[in-house]
Amino acid sequence: MAEIIENEGGGHKKGKRRAKKHPAHIDMTPMVDLACLLLTFFMLTTAFSKPKVMEIVLPSKKKTEKPPEVDDSRVVNIILAENDQIFVYNGMADPTKGVLPTLVKSNYSKDGVRKILLERNKDLFEKIYYYNDSLTRGLGKYKANQPKDSIDRQVRRLRTGDKTGPIVLIKAADGVTYGNLVDIMDEMAIASIARYAVIDLNYVEKKMLSDAFAGKNVENQQ
Repeated sequence: MAEIIENEGGGHKKGKRRAKKHPAHIDMTPMVDLACLLLTFFMLTTAFSKPKVMEIVLPSKKKTEKPPEVDDSRVVNIILAENDQIFVYNGMADPTKGVLPTLVKSNYSKDGVRKILLERNKDLFEKIYYYNDSLTRGLGKYKANQPKDSIDRQVRRLRTGDKTGPIVLIKAADGVTYGNLVDIMDEMAIASIARYAVIDLNYVEKKMLSDAFAGKNVENQQ
């Protein structure tokens, strides 16, 4: 309805009061409260991922220690080469025997070096597989609700007690990337290899690798 307003001159005039225009304002307080509630909810319910640790067995630097005796029949040598190439041979390369081992050219696929490792480590791999399967199904003396520390301890016992599995020696040639080393470590974990080490190429293996690049004394994995 119309209102009478008084002007500054003291006189009285009739007129309509104009609506005052206020700038748009949004109260964000409820949104802040909601954001805090959501943040608290997700912090309490989200499972934070644990950092993954890669175990690498390196040879001891103490030259005074006598190296342990290794059965040549258990040794598997993996040579990482440039351009994602892998060469594998069994036993030890002894030039005094006259004939050097033949290198088998492989790759990082599931039908490559993983197949070789699984065939050599079949017994231990099956023990660990069936142990984990028994936990999942709750079979036998193993209970499905065992704590993780207890499970890891039992797996370590199986690895430590292994007397027939391969001893893998990983050797990197020039041109090998860090990603290649990570990939081969993943293969060690997948195949449940209990004993492996990263060591340097010796002069005999460098000659074998050079011959393999030239197509000599090398064959493709079947």
